[in-house]
Amino acid sequence: MRVAVTGAFGYSGRYIAHRLLAAGHGVITLTNSLRRDNPFGGKVRAFPFHFDQPEQLTKSLEETDVLVNTYWVRFDHRLFTHGQAVANTKVLFQAAKNAGVRRIVHLSITNPDIHSALPYFRGKAELESALTSLGLSYCILRPTVLFGKEDVLVNNIAWSLRHLPIFGVFGSGDYKLQPIYVDDLASAAVEKAAGGRDEIVNAIGPETFTYRALVETVKRSLGLKTLIVSVPPELGYWACRAVGLLIGDVTITRQEIQGLMQGRLYVDAPPLGATKLTEWIARHRDTLGRHYTSELARRLDRLSGYQSN
Repeated sequence: MRVAVTGAFGYSGRYIAHRLLAAGHGVITLTNSLRRDNPFGGKVRAFPFHFDQPEQLTKSLEETDVLVNTYWVRFDHRLFTHGQAVANTKVLFQAAKNAGVRRIVHLSITNPDIHSALPYFRGKAELESALTSLGLSYCILRPTVLFGKEDVLVNNIAWSLRHLPIFGVFGSGDYKLQPIYVDDLASAAVEKAAGGRDEIVNAIGPETFTYRALVETVKRSLGLKTLIVSVPPELGYWACRAVGLLIGDVTITRQEIQGLMQGRLYVDAPPLGATKLTEWIARHRDTLGRHYTSELARRLDRLSGYQSN
């Protein structure tokens, strides 16, 4: 097949592209980072998104069999918003249809909700609705938290535990999440790209943690003695914002805290991934959290490649 992967120079898109190439498929990418080093050499040709020029976007997707879409933004910023991401993705879906793409594999999120006050989960639900009514074959993968060498959440929890005397857990910390290894998600995306059945799949890992237990697991695996305490969510938000100002990043948003505490990163479903986070942390304990991973820097720096933690 000829497969278009959005963001193949980034995080999850790069794992998906590697898997597709290993399976013998042709791969192109749509990206905002045309000047970033191409980790695939001449094997993956890059095209700009051209959201403002749908006819050019359609042209880039001609002769493509499948679109694997990872495009999204984590939080609202003066340079990008969830609303813009929703509008752009709808343009992308329509361009794929106009180009003759036969199937779309789309990365969503667990528990999307069109009625949610949280723009992340509301926007994901809006896009799922747009895709299922598009008239193309589709698979929607709903991951929770991704972990891997270039991840943000688990690495930055480890960084905080290594560098701060106290780690604050929002409220009781008893809300759950089910992290999935990024390469397990990539493997599933490649498998679903070759399929033909319309389906929605919860893409979760084999282990379920409470948020507090996740932090405790990282602390124990790294052999640290950091004090872990429960804090009021608003106090925790402002503490994280202060850290963010010092390091030049958005560490977490109020909406992300609310999503966590509402249990939106947990579903009662069989695991899709096989890689256990506990075992992965044990293998990477010497490097995990040694350096902070900035989400904002990745968004603003379109030249540097993603670094492994």
